[in-house]
Amino acid sequence: MPEDGFMGSCLGLGAMHMDHELVILHEFGADLEWFPLNSWSALDLRGRFMGRRSPANLAGVCQKSRQFTVDLRKPIIVFTLDFAREVAQKQGKVRLIPKNPYSRWRALVAASWTLQESADSSRVTERFLQSLWHHQRLQRDHLTTLDGESLRVLHPGFWNREAGPDFRDAVLKFGTAAPTQGDVEIDLHPHLWKSHGHDQNPAYRKVVLHVVWEGEPATPCALPTLALKPHLDAPLSDLSAWLGQNSLPRIPLDLFGKCAAPLRDLPIAQSEALLKQAAEVRLQAKAAQIQARAQQAGWEQSLWEGLFGALGYKHNVWPMRLLAEQLPSPATDTDRTAPSPVVWQARLLGLGGLLPTQLIGTAPQIDAYLRGLWDIWWREREAYSESILPRVAWRFNGLRPANHPQRRLALAAHWLASGDLPSRLEQWFAQSIADEKLSDSLLDVLQVKHDDLWSRHWTLRSSRMPQPQPLIGPQRVTDLAVNVILPWFWIRAVAGKSAELQARAEQRYFAWPRSEDNAVLRLARARLFGGQKVRWIKTASAQQGLLQIVRDFCDHSNALCDQCQFPELVRELGRGDSS
Repeated sequence: MPEDGFMGSCLGLGAMHMDHELVILHEFGADLEWFPLNSWSALDLRGRFMGRRSPANLAGVCQKSRQFTVDLRKPIIVFTLDFAREVAQKQGKVRLIPKNPYSRWRALVAASWTLQESADSSRVTERFLQSLWHHQRLQRDHLTTLDGESLRVLHPGFWNREAGPDFRDAVLKFGTAAPTQGDVEIDLHPHLWKSHGHDQNPAYRKVVLHVVWEGEPATPCALPTLALKPHLDAPLSDLSAWLGQNSLPRIPLDLFGKCAAPLRDLPIAQSEALLKQAAEVRLQAKAAQIQARAQQAGWEQSLWEGLFGALGYKHNVWPMRLLAEQLPSPATDTDRTAPSPVVWQARLLGLGGLLPTQLIGTAPQIDAYLRGLWDIWWREREAYSESILPRVAWRFNGLRPANHPQRRLALAAHWLASGDLPSRLEQWFAQSIADEKLSDSLLDVLQVKHDDLWSRHWTLRSSRMPQPQPLIGPQRVTDLAVNVILPWFWIRAVAGKSAELQARAEQRYFAWPRSEDNAVLRLARARLFGGQKVRWIKTASAQQGLLQIVRDFCDHSNALCDQCQFPELVRELGRGDSS
């Protein structure tokens, strides 16, 4: 080994050097990519920029002498590797692939975070476990507690930022028992329940599940305990990269960010390119989650679960996804006749626990509709008895009438009854469509022409509307397109090694017209652009890129931007040093 270099493997980290170049395997395929070493900025162990020189103290984090060589006289980039198995088995397992300036910045920052909280299983943190639980990156169909009892998570609960249990008001089903509502506490090991004094603390008396990283099946536990390690839906290194920038709580965006000034100085073309690069990262992250589920349940099922989850908006994502998980698809339904939309509405509302048990009394049309639904549901309820969601799994406060789960399920019932929604989406994707007609063309596929009840009623308790209203509008179609449908097509194209279809998915993603504004986007614009008007944000992907920057950088700092590297990265872009 040369004196000016070293060989070694790092916990979750690594650098490869080959004659002045980095060798990186593409994360979503086997394409080999080469990047000149002198195009990378270096980081120290705290993630701070050191200019274009080699951080010699990187050797301090490397241990065993094997697997790669680094010449310390040359600039290097630290990126995530998976050394879980022998090197011969892991040649294609290189993570965090930088393909554009934003991806490179993100890779640098992610490396510094990984230095602080390694993805090595011996150093998993409670924050990481909380993120796993919050996002339910688990094989949800096969959960069992340490005492062998099956577990279904009907709702993971709401992340508690204050003192007390980590998640409030979860809805869980143990074995054949009725669903129960309570809190969830997360620790690294089962014994910490007593070590932390939770068993004596009245604030924890409503805890119904203890979630830990690992534990032996015979471990004595004071209450039902779930170990997450055996139930992950993807390798730990993949989840570390995915959750590393999806795990922190939102920060108060009440001050202009330090990046506002350098962003204001960027030409519009460079700002647009920056948001496009961030949007590409977001597309790939969503696609990776879809792929993880498809590996368990198949491509079509992953599509249905994504569509249902998106219909749940932000309040009811999990109960909507659970309905999609539990219901048979039309292709596997044992009924020889295609179920009608009303039959599917009875199933969905019944399975969701959203069928009123009493007639309304003041609306004859709704009462007649409910009688018809109950006539169907009485015959089928026994078959679905183990899967019926309790009403407490749903959240209704603050919902706009158009987002009420009853109305969203009525729409989904029409999709299921058609029996061919996935194939119609594939036909839509195969067509040549002008950019300005993308939204309308997808709306034609997803729209329901008419529903005798739901075209005139927002909910089962609302009065009749004077004019019929569509069950889905352009804004919800945009959300479905950028969050589910296009990522689904994109990752299928990647898996099938079709560069043409991958490019088509990307073209539509980046051309899609912008969605309606919301509070998160307004705060993000104020934070990043200092209140200036940014009329050039005209696409949904630009909005997605804006959200990704907030998630990747703002959510890892505070309102004062302490130690945030994004402002300097933007200045580097302005100086033309982003390569």
